[in-house]
Amino acid sequence: MNKYLLNSIYRDIFALLAGGLFTLAFAPFNYSLLALVALTVLFATWQHCSPARALLRGYLFGLGSFGLGISWVYISVHDYGGAAVFGSVAITVLCVAFWAIFPAITAWLSVKLQGHKSIEPLTLPLIWVLVEYFRGDLLLNGFPWFVSSYSQLSTTLAGYVPLIGAYGSSFLLVLSASLAMHMLRNKPQRLLMAAIIGLIWSVGGLLKLTNWTDVIGKPIHTVLVQGNVTQDQKWRPENRLNTLLMYKKMTEENWGADVIVWPETAIPAYLSQVDEFFLQPLKQKALQHNTDLIVSLPTEGETENEIYNAVITLGKHTGMYRKNHLLPFGEYMPLQPLSGLVLKGLNIRMGDFTPGGDSQDLLKAGGYPFITTICYEDAFGDAGLYKLEDAAYLVNVTNDGWFGDSFEPHQHLQIARMRAIETGRYMLRATNTGATAVINPKGEIIALAPLFTTTTLKAEILPMGGITPYAQLGDGKVMLLLLATLLALLIYKYYKAQLFKAD
Repeated sequence: MNKYLLNSIYRDIFALLAGGLFTLAFAPFNYSLLALVALTVLFATWQHCSPARALLRGYLFGLGSFGLGISWVYISVHDYGGAAVFGSVAITVLCVAFWAIFPAITAWLSVKLQGHKSIEPLTLPLIWVLVEYFRGDLLLNGFPWFVSSYSQLSTTLAGYVPLIGAYGSSFLLVLSASLAMHMLRNKPQRLLMAAIIGLIWSVGGLLKLTNWTDVIGKPIHTVLVQGNVTQDQKWRPENRLNTLLMYKKMTEENWGADVIVWPETAIPAYLSQVDEFFLQPLKQKALQHNTDLIVSLPTEGETENEIYNAVITLGKHTGMYRKNHLLPFGEYMPLQPLSGLVLKGLNIRMGDFTPGGDSQDLLKAGGYPFITTICYEDAFGDAGLYKLEDAAYLVNVTNDGWFGDSFEPHQHLQIARMRAIETGRYMLRATNTGATAVINPKGEIIALAPLFTTTTLKAEILPMGGITPYAQLGDGKVMLLLLATLLALLIYKYYKAQLFKAD
């Protein structure tokens, strides 16, 4: 084997290993700086190679990253989705293989658009984040797992989040890695590039000390209920009454709190089935004790085909929020009829919910309106910005029981922390099996319930007012700015090349 081919194979292996290393930067491992190391190694493998080889190395990176990071897909599909082992393995492999395409696209574009052998430091991170945004927010309703900046919530880069959000902060991380890679290869510019990296991270540290929102009232006493009803038992009719009585008992033990929150679909029945005999008496008790309840259950719509995943408030203020950003393949079926036929053939049961719509009124509890998100809606920054100026805190109800004792509950909690930082508000996060948590506006977990435990979590939060710069912009405007920068760079390089040819 000649020396060139052997060196190329080594670089392929490094790209694969860098993918696994990248995942270790995220929860539950939380080795944040490994993201910088992994990306630096990856970008080095893309230098001085053909677009096709870069495509392969980007794909290998994706296999390493998603192969380790979303291994929980198997648990969801097999243990709780009802699929056989073969079908579960097939779905998991397909998921990993599909999402690995996006680092490959980034690699191919980064090499192809340069028009020369060396990728310049600024172009690559712009392409990376634009592809990351397309994957995370647009394609198939979005899959924002392993957005780069989620690995940096404990570093100084988190200071940029209230300004430019998750994707803007990702750009700065990837830019740092791109500069680091060039710094190692370009001796004349090492000092300049090191200074830029140092400036980026130092300014982030100063920004992290800044408070973008203000306290607007007295503390709110809250209780989050974690029922810990396993997914395989939750919807069995014979367990329904015991589940209702358990949540009722745990709530009655905490009357007097300002707000009590139950997790997603804590009530395993439709609203019409439990409203009269269970919810209305519970509402009267809540009024007597001056407590507001936030509970979740499915509800039927006006037509036979309308089914919503909903949150309702019981107490002084009664209202309903219907989940709008649905989970593809879990709550609705994209790519029909193909996806339905495939999943039916693999004996995988999925839901068929209706989106609630963009313009819904804010719910109110504890004397203040709040932003509601259900399940993985908290993975999308823009989903929590509607009427944010009127909201004093955030509430997320979810059910990560679908994923068992895997990486997913930890990853999901890490994502939720990003929303608190972006909005400058406390988040109450009630989950069925964990991780139930209370998060402050800096993204710090101030209270956390143990996983797979039937318990309640008590904490005080402060109502917050004001708007962060990111909340005024949203992801769309941040991405338009990055796209415009990339186009300007490409146009400049094109005309520069034309002038060079003319000379």
